Amino acid sequence: MTIRVVVADDQELVRGGFAMILGAQPDIEVVAEAGDGIEAVEAVRRYAPDVVLLDIRMPRMDGIEAARVVCAETDTKVVMLTTFDQDDYVYEALHAGASGFLLKDVRRDDLVHAVRVVVAGDSLLAPPVARRLVADFTSRGQVGAGPELATLTARERETLVLLGRGLSNAEIAAEMVVSEHTVKTHVSNVLSKLGLRDRIQAVICAYESGLIAPGVR
Repeated sequence: MTIRVVVADDQELVRGGFAMILGAQPDIEVVAEAGDGIEAVEAVRRYAPDVVLLDIRMPRMDGIEAARVVCAETDTKVVMLTTFDQDDYVYEALHAGASGFLLKDVRRDDLVHAVRVVVAGDSLLAPPVARRLVADFTSRGQVGAGPELATLTARERETLVLLGRGLSNAEIAAEMVVSEHTVKTHVSNVLSKLGLRDRIQAVICAYESGLIAPGVR
C-alpha cells in the first residue's frame, strides 16, 4: 500500500525538504505541496491523501483551522508541524482533530516513522507535548469530573493515565508489566468505551476528566 501525503508549510525550504524525504520512501507518495491553509484544504479535497502535514502558522488560513476543516470533511490524518517552543496551540490543535505533532527539526527517520504511525491508526504525542497540554489545561481551568470513566476497569484506567503521560505502547507495557498485545487491547477498550476517535482524544479525556491532575507527570 502506498501512503499518500500532502505537505503544507509556508516556508518553501521546509516544505520541499519534508516532501523530498518522504517522497524518497518506496511506500510514500507526496501528492501535493501547499503554502497556506487554504491551499492545504483544497489539496486534501482534491487528492484525498492518507496524511496531511500542517504547519501551525500559515497565512490566509492557519494550520489549526485547516485541521478543523480536514477532520470534519475527510478521513485524512492530520499531523501538525510546530517549532513547539513558540507555539501555544497544542490544546486547540488536538481538539481540531490532529493525530499528533512533529517538531520542524525532526530527524529524517522520525519523520518517515511518524507518517507510517498515524496511517496505522496510532497517534504521536511526545512527553514534552503532553506537558505543554497540561500547562494549557492549568491556564484554562478546564479539568472536571468524568462519570463515563466508571465504565473502565482498573487496568483500563491505568492505561488511560499512562496514555495521558504520553507513553508509547512499549513504554506502557513495561510500566504495567504486560505484553504490548495486552496494551493494545486495553487501549482499544478505552477508546471504545469512552467513544474516542484515537489516542490523542484519550489524552484530552484523561486531563478533562480530572483522571490526571495538572502538574502530574
